[in-house]
Amino acid sequence: MTDVPEGVRDPYTFLYTTTAPAGPAPGDGLAGEVSRSTRDKVAEITALRQRVAAQYAPLIANCAARMAECFAVGGRLFAFGNGGSSTDAQGLATTFLHPPAGVLPGAVPLPALSLTSDAAVVTALSNDIGFDVVFARQLAAFGRRGDIAVGLSTSGGCANVVQALEEADRRGMVTVALAGHDGGRLTGLGGLNHLFVVPSASVHRIQEAQTTVYHALWELTQQALRMIRAERGGVR
Repeated sequence: MTDVPEGVRDPYTFLYTTTAPAGPAPGDGLAGEVSRSTRDKVAEITALRQRVAAQYAPLIANCAARMAECFAVGGRLFAFGNGGSSTDAQGLATTFLHPPAGVLPGAVPLPALSLTSDAAVVTALSNDIGFDVVFARQLAAFGRRGDIAVGLSTSGGCANVVQALEEADRRGMVTVALAGHDGGRLTGLGGLNHLFVVPSASVHRIQEAQTTVYHALWELTQQALRMIRAERGGVR
């Protein structure tokens, strides 16, 4: 199909070819290979989660304590990211807003919003101004001092995540970032209060470990908030 524009065809050229890719031949032991691959991936993510826990456990607890202080005085959480990280941002916001049943007795809903959820806003800002500002402009409209901004990026180099965290810092928000690889641009970002870098080159393993980090943040935030409210006589 030579009439397909290059920007549409790449990198999915296999969708535009009439030659079917060669499949596994009978007797290749596909089931055994899948089984080995599954075991390898489980071992890899388990080791990676243990590494992240060993490196960041005290810092995650400190971040959760700060987030609890924000929620205790009416703060709100805004999460954002691109692609798979967009889905994770939605999952993060949902976890805080609608605690999973039976996971943590006594958990309370906390105000949280994913900035990737409103397709009209995201596409309008992308079309009219530019994709780099899709999150920063929303924080400029909604964010206030004492709120929390959580940016997710597997590379740490997403321009719109970086700009949003910079805008959040200007507005006096608590800034939190989850990155992968070596942290990318986020490692040198001024005004970033909390950064958790998953040291892996695999996007899949990074996102799996980041999910673990933000669930730990949620649980520790709930525990810290419960202590704060108990000390203050149950004031919500």
